[in-house]
Amino acid sequence: MPGQSLEDFSLAPSEDNEISINVGGFKKKMRSNTLLRFPETRLGKLLSCHSKESILELCDDYDDAKNEFYFDRNPELFPYVLHFYNTGKLHVMGELCVFSFSQEIEYWGINEFFIDSCCSYSYHGRKMEPDQEKWEEQSDRESTSSSFDEILAFYNDAAKFDTQPFGNVRRQLWLALDNPGYSVLSRIFSVLSIVVVLGSIVTMCLNSLPDFQLVDSYGKAEEDPRFEIVEHFGIAWFTFELMARFAVAPDFFKFFKHALNLIDLMSILPFYITLIVNLVVESSPALANLGRVAQVLRLMRIFRILKLARHSTGLRSLGATLKYSYREVGLLLLYLSVGISIFSVVAYTIEKEENEGLATIPACWWWATVSMTTVGYGDVVPGTTAGKLTASACILAGILVVVLPITLIFNKFSHFYRRQKQLESAMRSCDFGDGMKEVPSVNLRDYYAYKVKSLMASFTNLSRSTPSELSLNDSLH
Repeated sequence: MPGQSLEDFSLAPSEDNEISINVGGFKKKMRSNTLLRFPETRLGKLLSCHSKESILELCDDYDDAKNEFYFDRNPELFPYVLHFYNTGKLHVMGELCVFSFSQEIEYWGINEFFIDSCCSYSYHGRKMEPDQEKWEEQSDRESTSSSFDEILAFYNDAAKFDTQPFGNVRRQLWLALDNPGYSVLSRIFSVLSIVVVLGSIVTMCLNSLPDFQLVDSYGKAEEDPRFEIVEHFGIAWFTFELMARFAVAPDFFKFFKHALNLIDLMSILPFYITLIVNLVVESSPALANLGRVAQVLRLMRIFRILKLARHSTGLRSLGATLKYSYREVGLLLLYLSVGISIFSVVAYTIEKEENEGLATIPACWWWATVSMTTVGYGDVVPGTTAGKLTASACILAGILVVVLPITLIFNKFSHFYRRQKQLESAMRSCDFGDGMKEVPSVNLRDYYAYKVKSLMASFTNLSRSTPSELSLNDSLH
């Protein structure tokens, strides 16, 4: 109350005693008995002050005439503090910065344990991993900026046709062959290519069945003529496909630097190498052992399934994820190697005298690998009680080890999938009917902001480095 000394209400608090709080211009009167419910907080400690010096240790200014305490703090966050004194619980809105909120309640002397259960999980999760909950939004922005360079490279390749003979026709054929879904012609070509790939794989599988295997008069196995026709047609189609793409490529020297073009080349090379080997063996019987090389090369036909990556966004995204997730994959292999080494030695020590299948450490490596990856072939199993307990621990450890890096890899897959979809959308929406008309629709402001943000992040990481880390980096370079 105005005119009332601090000593009066601090020594005899009642419902009639009030103090005035001014937080950055936000004024509020609070009853002393409400503050006394939490005497360890900053406002609760004010009630035990008996001098202006002790008061100024807790607030920034104090008006004797109005009995008003001034705090130079954020007035937008103070309503959360008021709600805490009234209800005894803290609530955190989703749009608040958790670090700013944490500093604010720490200033007022309020512990994070008072955060209500409805907000506690989200608050601590955002505080420990602030980027996790905003992954979708960040992934979209990063996909836009990351695809920008690829889109510019695509338009740069398309522009090369303007200076080449029959450039407009070759550009349309290039777009139709390299971008499934660009036009009706590209869709038809894509469907035919998929049918031929699948037919080739199915033929190879059926050819391994005993019912379709033929033997000549010399007891030598030979391929079914029907499957041989399908195989030759597939090779002819794959060869035509590769040569057509090479003929309309904007840059012949960079053609085989593209991963998908290398896959196309590897899908037909085994056939031609096998053909040459067979001709050499027939002309020189002394080189009969080369026939085994031909048999191995025939098995490489299964890699034709990778040709579907040209027509599948998911497969291309998976390839990009594996390419840029080598650290996570390395961690996974490291964890598995450590676990396999430990459990294989333990199993060998326990089972070597009781189980012939686990009598050597290399054999135990196989068992530990099968167990940690939760495959469980069952060809080798421990027989003793201690061995079974070891197997149980090995399986549980394998589950935990495999799960740990999976989230990181999945997040990267989501990022590359969105980026690939955006890139495909930009390519399909382009129009080169009369040459280069316009560049793709890309938000340059977002791209520039992303680049500046990356630069500032690098400066921030450099400024956070300790002198010892900087000297270590200098010595390494």
